[in-house]
Amino acid sequence: MFRWILGGREAQGAVEKNTVLFIGEEQPKNSYTELQVLKGHFDIVRFLVQIDDFRFASAGDDGLVLVWNAETGERLQELRGHSQQITAMAAYGWTAGDLDHVALVTASSDRTLSLWDPETGNRVQTVSDLQSSAKCLLVLYRLDLWISGGNELCVWDRDFHLLCKTDHHSDAGITAMVELPKNCIAAAMDKEIVIYRLSESSSKSGTSISEVRRLTEHQDSIRALITVNDQAFASGSHVGELIVWDSLDWSAQAYERILWEEPRPEGQAEIRMSSQKQSEMSIQHLATDGECVVAAVGSGLYLYDVSTRGVVAYRKAAHDSNILHTMLLPEGQLLSCSEDGSVRMWELQDLPLTAEPASSGFFGMWTFGRSSKQASQQVKKVPEVPGLRTLELTGDLIGHSGAVQMFVNFVDLGLVTCSADQLIIVWKNGERQSRFRSLSLFQKLEENQGL
Repeated sequence: MFRWILGGREAQGAVEKNTVLFIGEEQPKNSYTELQVLKGHFDIVRFLVQIDDFRFASAGDDGLVLVWNAETGERLQELRGHSQQITAMAAYGWTAGDLDHVALVTASSDRTLSLWDPETGNRVQTVSDLQSSAKCLLVLYRLDLWISGGNELCVWDRDFHLLCKTDHHSDAGITAMVELPKNCIAAAMDKEIVIYRLSESSSKSGTSISEVRRLTEHQDSIRALITVNDQAFASGSHVGELIVWDSLDWSAQAYERILWEEPRPEGQAEIRMSSQKQSEMSIQHLATDGECVVAAVGSGLYLYDVSTRGVVAYRKAAHDSNILHTMLLPEGQLLSCSEDGSVRMWELQDLPLTAEPASSGFFGMWTFGRSSKQASQQVKKVPEVPGLRTLELTGDLIGHSGAVQMFVNFVDLGLVTCSADQLIIVWKNGERQSRFRSLSLFQKLEENQGL
């Protein structure tokens, strides 16, 4: 397990904004030069779920679930049934014979769970007697089960039959879940990660769930929980802690800890972490490509290599406000969106050869071994940061007037974003769209014999 505290100790002022982020209209590496605005929601749109290669669903505070065609922008279905805001949404796919089926599972503040058919728009199943609203959903494809997490953890089969559940949890409840090997599940509850194990029997009705262990390393509430690969998962907290855990042996005791701090003038007293605004240190989102983890820490981005256990690159002021969602793409590309209403594209690049090495004070200190959280820690300065690279801004997508909540990447069909401005935008590759229009025109001319 590896633990890393991110974020500076000093509040970030306006003078620290880097003018290089204003790249202007010339963005040669930004292929998203066309956009299509989709309207249909009446409140904040918080969730996007990809259904297949062409369709996606959107949901938010208006309680509506809308199904769209990403290529044409057509609204295919409008799913009505929830009386309050949607709190979680997931796609649930399975194969029956030679046919693939997919459904949508939604949770709402009205304390209901619903199963929808995106083809017809019908609500197939619903459960309305929950003790509290579910905050997260997890589909276990291998077991053909799904789980809802809130003040209790409930295990369901495809037909919405409740197979088992845990006891009532604290008011904070379960906020995130990931699947682990050996039929285990990691669930984030306030400052703790609880490991559960599912026990199967010959019939699904005999499925049971039990608590195996509690991981208590975090010092504040956990804001993000993701699967990194088959061997690791990661969690991020409200005070900037990033912990990478061993998925197979989560009971390991040894860990490393790095405190990430700002360099300060010689003789200046250390400013304690509690003096900084919590929002500037909070990890709002984690994303991974299986090798690296990108952490959205306040308005900054930090890229961490799991195998080398080191920082690959960072951009402390990547946006003007908190970053809400990130994604790692192939060939060193990265996407991020923020409360400032922007979506930004980044590229991992080598630092110029003339650049000076990062200050040792920037990376602060590290300690080895397991010690009391309250005990004073001996520190050792890092002399240099070999292999550190930079995140260069290559594209700035401006179209939303409110906080951009998240995005879904359809690659060739475009990038889909949703926002507090009630809009969904499909960002399209302008050159690709131009070729399609030209091809369509030539086909029509041929059909009409050139007329």
